[in-house]
Amino acid sequence: MNQPAAKVRPPRRDLTRNKPKGTVLAERRDEHRRAAMADAREKLAPVDAAVLEQDGLSAAQIHERRTAELSNAVAHESSRSIWAIVRANVFTLFNTVLGSCLVLVLLVGDPRDALFGFIVLANAAIGVVQEYRAKRTLDRLAVLHAPRARVRRGGAELEIAVAEVVQDDVLLLRTGDQIPADAKVLAAEALEIDESLLTGESDPVTKAPGDLALSGSAVVAGYGTARVHRVGAESYASALTAEARRFSLVNSEIRNSINRIILYIAWALIPIIVLVINGQMSAHGGWSAAISSGDWRVAVVSAVASIVAMIPEGLVLLTSISFGLAAVTLARQQVLVQELPAVEGLARVDMVCLDKTGTLTEGRMELAGTSLFDTVPGWEQVLAWQGTHPNANATAAALAATYTDVPHELPVAEVHFSSARKFSAVTFGGPPDAGSLAGDWVLGAPEVVLAGGNHPEALNASDEAAGRGLRAVVLAHRGPQRQVGHPPSADDFSLAGLTPVALLVFREKVRPDAAQTLAYFREQGVLLKIISGDNPRTVAAVARDVGFEFDGDGYDARELPDELEAMADVLERESVLGRVTPEQKKSIVLALQSRDHVVAMTGDGVNDALALKHADIGIAMGSGAAATKAVSRLVLLDGQFSHLPSVVAEGRRVIANVERVANLFLTKTTYAIIISIVIGILMWRYPFLPRQLSIVSSMTIGIPAFFLALLPNARRYQPGFLRRTLMFAIPSGTIIAACIMAVYSYAQAFPNTSLGEEHVIREAQTAVTMTVLLVAMWVLGTLARPFDRWRALLVAAMVLGLVLVMAVPFARSFFALDIPSGGLLTATMAVTATGCIAIELLYRFLKKRGAVSERE
Repeated sequence: MNQPAAKVRPPRRDLTRNKPKGTVLAERRDEHRRAAMADAREKLAPVDAAVLEQDGLSAAQIHERRTAELSNAVAHESSRSIWAIVRANVFTLFNTVLGSCLVLVLLVGDPRDALFGFIVLANAAIGVVQEYRAKRTLDRLAVLHAPRARVRRGGAELEIAVAEVVQDDVLLLRTGDQIPADAKVLAAEALEIDESLLTGESDPVTKAPGDLALSGSAVVAGYGTARVHRVGAESYASALTAEARRFSLVNSEIRNSINRIILYIAWALIPIIVLVINGQMSAHGGWSAAISSGDWRVAVVSAVASIVAMIPEGLVLLTSISFGLAAVTLARQQVLVQELPAVEGLARVDMVCLDKTGTLTEGRMELAGTSLFDTVPGWEQVLAWQGTHPNANATAAALAATYTDVPHELPVAEVHFSSARKFSAVTFGGPPDAGSLAGDWVLGAPEVVLAGGNHPEALNASDEAAGRGLRAVVLAHRGPQRQVGHPPSADDFSLAGLTPVALLVFREKVRPDAAQTLAYFREQGVLLKIISGDNPRTVAAVARDVGFEFDGDGYDARELPDELEAMADVLERESVLGRVTPEQKKSIVLALQSRDHVVAMTGDGVNDALALKHADIGIAMGSGAAATKAVSRLVLLDGQFSHLPSVVAEGRRVIANVERVANLFLTKTTYAIIISIVIGILMWRYPFLPRQLSIVSSMTIGIPAFFLALLPNARRYQPGFLRRTLMFAIPSGTIIAACIMAVYSYAQAFPNTSLGEEHVIREAQTAVTMTVLLVAMWVLGTLARPFDRWRALLVAAMVLGLVLVMAVPFARSFFALDIPSGGLLTATMAVTATGCIAIELLYRFLKKRGAVSERE
C-alpha cells in the first residue's frame, strides 16, 4: 500500500538574525520552560487511572502540579511591563542629553535657567502615568474575557479559568467547548472535534478513547472526557502562537517617521554641540580667557540653551499619549488594542480581507425556511427535541428558536449525529395513533437519508437550496418497525422505508452590523475581499447578504496560481473566494501587499494566525482562538464588526493631530539648529537664556500641542506623513530663524550705547524672544485651522498668556525680559510682521499643493 508523500519543510531560517533581543530571550525562556516541565512531569507521583477517570485529581495532586509549575498558565505579553514603560519614557536619548544639561545648569548657572528640567520631568511622568493607565485598562479587559474550562476534581464538576488547568486534569468535553490543553481522550460518545482552527481542515475528526485532542480545537458533536497530556508552553496551540508572534511589530508610518527624525537629529547634535560650545567659549574671549575669568559658566549656560532648543523632547511623548488615550477610548467600546500604533494602522488600510465564518457571520446557523411534504403528527415536537438536545450540533441547535414545543415523553433510543453518517435519529415508543410520536425520526442530509427511496420533490428542493449557497436537511419518518425493548442502534440502523416530512433550509447567521460596516468601508474607498475555506457558492450567498455586488458564484481558490504576481492578477478581478487554504490566506495577503496595498485581515482560527501576522493590521474576533488573538493587533471583544469605523475614526484623529504636533516641534528644531550653526560660525553669544526658551517652548509648542493632540479630527488619511511634515517645518523654521538672526544682527550692529552692556544684552535677548514668540504663535494659528470653538479658545489663551508674560513685572523679571525701545523695537515689530506674512504665504502655497489640509 502506497503511503502519501510526507510534506518537505523548507530549510529553517536563522530566526535569531535581525530579531529584537527581547524576542530571542523570550524564545529561549520558552525552551528552558518546556525542558523544565518535561523534567517535572517525570517526577510526579503515579496516578491511579481508574480513580482519576472517575473522580479527577485530588486537592493534594493539584497542589503538587502547581508547585511543579505544570499549569496551563502562559506568559501573556499583550502590554508592556511597568519597568518597560518607565524605561521607554525616562531612559531615552533625548532625556539623557537634557538631564546632563540640567545637571550642568544647576552646577554652574542660575537655577531659574533649569526650568526646562521640570518640563522634562513632567513629560516623563505624564508618559508613564498615561501608558500605565492604558496598560491597566487593557490588562483588565484581557482578564475579563479570558476563556473558561470544565473539569472534574475531587468527584465534582467545576468551571475554572483555562490558566488554572493542570497536568492530568480530567476535562469534561461538551458540544461547543474549546479544548484548553492537549489531552488524551478517556471516554467518547459520538465525539467529533473541529481542528480547523489549527490545521485548516474543515471536516470534523471523530475521536475515540486514546486519541489525542489538541488545544485550540473545538467539540462540534457528541461528548466525552479527556486527560490533560501537555499544558502551557508545551501545548500545540502555544507553540503555534509563539511561532506566529515572531517579528510581530506593527508597521506604523508615524512611529517610523518619528524614529527617522530622532535618528537624524541625534547624529546632527554631535557636531552642532561641538560647534556651539566652541562658539560660546570664543564669544567670551576664547577658551583660556573664558576659563580664567569664569565666563565659561555663562558660555556653558548659553550652550545648554542651544542644545535644549534643538531637541523635540515632547514629540515622542505626545505621540505615545495620543496612541494610549485612543487605545483606552476604544477599550471602552470593547476593542482591545494590543499594540498602541495599531490605532493608526486601520486608518491607513486600503484593502480589507474578511474571513466569512465568525467575522461576517456569527459562526452559527439560522433557519431560513421550511418546506412541508407530509403532515405526520408530532413533527414539530421532534424538531424542538432535536434543537434542545444537550449535544445538538450547530445546525440542529438553530431549530430551537423556531420550534419550542418540546415533547414530554422520552425517546427509547437515539443515534447521535456524526459527520461520517451525516444524519441523527431518534425513536419514540407508544401506539401509532394520531397524537403519538411513535416511530423513527431521522434528521440529516437529503442525499443520504432519502437515498433508498424515490423522492424527487425533496431532493430537487435540496439541490435548489444548495445552488443558492444554503444548507438543507430533511426530517424523515418511519412508523414503528420494532418492538419496544429492541431499539435501533447506530450500527444496525436502516434508512429503508423513510418518508420525507419536511425540508429545512439553513443559512449562516450574518452579523446584523456587517452590511452597514462594509458599506462604510466602500464609501471610504477601501477595497474588500471575502475569503473562506467554505464552498464558493456558500461564500457568495453570504457576500450578497452583506451587500456585495458581483457576477458568478464566487471564485474557487483551488484554481489560484502559486506565484504571487499571477495571484495578484487574479485578485485584481475577484473579490469573493472559497476553498481558500490557510497557506493561501497568507499568500493572498502577500500578493496584495506586492501591489502596494495596505492590508487588514480578519480571522478567528489558529490557522489564520500567520496571515494575520503578515497583514499590516490583523483583527481578531473576541470569540476566536487564543492563538489568533495573541498575534492580532486589534481584538473585537464582543465580536461587533460595527466597532471598526470607530477604530478608523480614532486612527484618523491620531494621524492628523500628531502631524500638527510634529509640525510645531520640528519647526522649533529647525530654527534652533539653524541659529546654533550660524551663531557657532559667527562666534556670537547665544541670543537666548534657557528660561526664555522654556517660555517659548511652553507657550507656542508644549501646552497647545498637548491639547491639539487630543482634539477631534476626522481628516481622511493621506500618505506621506514625513514628507508633508518636513515640507512645512523646514521652511517655517527657516523663516523664524531668519527673523531671529535679522533682529539679533540689528541689535549687534546698533546697540544702545547709553545703556550698560548687561542691559543691552538683555534688550537683545528680549527682542529675539518677542520675535520668535509672535512668529511661532502665527505658526500655531495656521496649524490650528480650521478654527472651531476649542481651537480658537486654545490659540486665544496662548496669546493672552504671552501678553501676561510681557506685562506682569514678576514674569519679566523671572524670564530676564526688558522690553526694547527705539530702533530695536521698531525693527523687531517690522521683522515680526514680515515673518508672519511669510508664514501665511507658505501655508497658502503648501495648501494649494496639498501638503497641508484644513479639510476635516
